[in-house]
Amino acid sequence: MKIRKLFAAFVAVILSVANIVAQDWPQYLGPYRNSKSDEKGIVRTWPANGPQVLWTVNVGPGFGGPAIKAGKVYFLDRDDQTGETMRCFDLNTGKELWKYSYSAPGSVMFPGNRYVPTVDGNFVYSCGHNGDLYCIDINAKKPVWNHNIWTEYGGTKLPTWAISQCPLIYGDMVLVASQAAQAGVIAYNKLTGAVKWKTASLGTAGYVSPAIVKIEGEDHIVMVTASERGGAMGKIVGIKPQDGQILWEYSDWNCHIPVASAVDAGQNRILVAGGYELGTVMIKVARKSDGTFGVTEIFKHNNFGEHTKPPILHNGYFYGQFSTNSKRDGLVCMDMNGEIKWKTMRSPSFDKGSMILVDGVIIATDGANSLYLIDPSPDGYKQLASAKLLNVAEGADARFATQNWAPIALSGGKLLIRDQGQMKCVKVTR
Repeated sequence: MKIRKLFAAFVAVILSVANIVAQDWPQYLGPYRNSKSDEKGIVRTWPANGPQVLWTVNVGPGFGGPAIKAGKVYFLDRDDQTGETMRCFDLNTGKELWKYSYSAPGSVMFPGNRYVPTVDGNFVYSCGHNGDLYCIDINAKKPVWNHNIWTEYGGTKLPTWAISQCPLIYGDMVLVASQAAQAGVIAYNKLTGAVKWKTASLGTAGYVSPAIVKIEGEDHIVMVTASERGGAMGKIVGIKPQDGQILWEYSDWNCHIPVASAVDAGQNRILVAGGYELGTVMIKVARKSDGTFGVTEIFKHNNFGEHTKPPILHNGYFYGQFSTNSKRDGLVCMDMNGEIKWKTMRSPSFDKGSMILVDGVIIATDGANSLYLIDPSPDGYKQLASAKLLNVAEGADARFATQNWAPIALSGGKLLIRDQGQMKCVKVTR
């Protein structure tokens, strides 16, 4: 009997360790580009002073986040006066292992970075403030190739909030949206930088990165463009990944500052959410008898949205932070039919923060200074824990000093969060 008990205890320890084996977070929104992780062992309670902070490093201002691959953290930092620096840290210790800098001066309304690198194989890909797309060899610690996705395609004056692109790897290609006059989405050979294909301009420039959605069992690249104030509506466009062919288009999207990528809602449905007071739309794409694709609008309203990241889809419900210049709906839950199940409003307030779904819970920053642990349910807001972990950056412009909107990242139970002056590694497992 004692032997069996000892064996059971041993198995439990092994399973516990196995449950927190690191899953990489190699790109914007994680391994599947949908803000979800397969890791287990997330704790359901925190001490009174919050979860343990393992390390802290100083970073420049901005709204960009890290990527994690094989125990290394990659972060494209920015100084508006000089340019950008790809920084590589050890995930366990926070020690900076190497960096590579290049000149890219310039500033827009709010300073700093606004993107997440992508790590694939031995290379890290990033697209900076001015449109500088770099492929850097992580072993040689130097570039293999680079392009400027804005100026090379007729771009002159930068968009209001600069270029905001998180590279998407698809097969042997890296995809980004130029949105300059002579190109919409561009596919480069990820090893050589050669252009494999590009679309014509898809419309007014926004801040959305391409996404992959399944339509009729096939991959479609989905791109969202901006509407013009008092002018043309924005678009949601489906693109064939093999050659850049435009497969379908929805041209009634009203959001003049789109940031969130499209969400694959299953069964050929796509949800697109916008910030400010411009809400959300769900469309369905279907193949017609002649082989082309048609688009049907399922619903569109202004009771749900997401300003900076796409909503999370979990068990048939969407969760998004919908606080804007005049709306304070906080964290909102919506079903597949567009019906709102609940809103937190200001209790607690959620405003452009970041969220991930892992081990059945949502870990979220609130866009200001707090980290939350939430049990996602359509029955109501269920908070498990919260802690104030982010700070007001010293000496920062008061307009953005508390705007801690950066995407968060998770690997091996270590959560990376940042404010306008520091990046912190927080332990969220046992």
